[in-house]
Amino acid sequence: MTSSAKSAASHVRDHSEDLFKTFAQTRDPALRRDLIDAHQSLVHYFATKFANRGEPLEDLISVGNIGLVNAVDRFDPNRGLKFSTFATPTIVGEIRRYFRDKAWSLKVPRRLQELNQAGSRASSKLQQKLGRAPTIAELALEINASEEDTLAALELANAYDTVSVDATPASEDGAAASPGETLGADDEALDKMEVFSDLIKALETLGERERNVLVYKFFNEMPQTEIARRLNISQMHVSRLQNRALRRLKQLLLK
Repeated sequence: MTSSAKSAASHVRDHSEDLFKTFAQTRDPALRRDLIDAHQSLVHYFATKFANRGEPLEDLISVGNIGLVNAVDRFDPNRGLKFSTFATPTIVGEIRRYFRDKAWSLKVPRRLQELNQAGSRASSKLQQKLGRAPTIAELALEINASEEDTLAALELANAYDTVSVDATPASEDGAAASPGETLGADDEALDKMEVFSDLIKALETLGERERNVLVYKFFNEMPQTEIARRLNISQMHVSRLQNRALRRLKQLLLK
């Protein structure tokens, strides 16, 4: 990126709040491109976090950009969240989805992958309920699919690469290293990101006032007096909204 391009991107980031409000009103394609370009550092940051898992960094950046574009298109600047806060779970979610798709050793249609996952969950649920292994017909009814698709999806279990991470493959230079030894360590920040992603989705389900109270309180660290002034309500009302919203979030996150 040239120095002039970096300067332009920095300018957009510094004024992103106002520019996102303009974009929300105009949907200007040129402004959309500027906002995407200005937040490439966010994509690079998270792509780098996953770079020790065997995939080219360039591919992870491309996948992360899908999440960034979706976040730019969906971001509502009037909800009180910073764009980076809103975009983070979307970018990370796209990269994680990429790794889930790569876990299949065969090119399998996405619908059958989803049916396989749904079938596995339904099988465990029905086995506990029925006290025996469910039939294909029972599984198909549970996941709302045809018996043929259900059977095909369940057979996809064989499409997973089942090499043990403790297996010791032969190498050309005679050195032996198990796949488990070559994997990167778990990143606690990324594990927390999944929880954060669930939190953002749960916030989206709250009423506008409840959501604003939590965003102002916990993301912007505003005192209740300032929140009350912004929302033009009493401080006691702020407290009630906050407590009700927190109870609702707890219910949603424990489902």
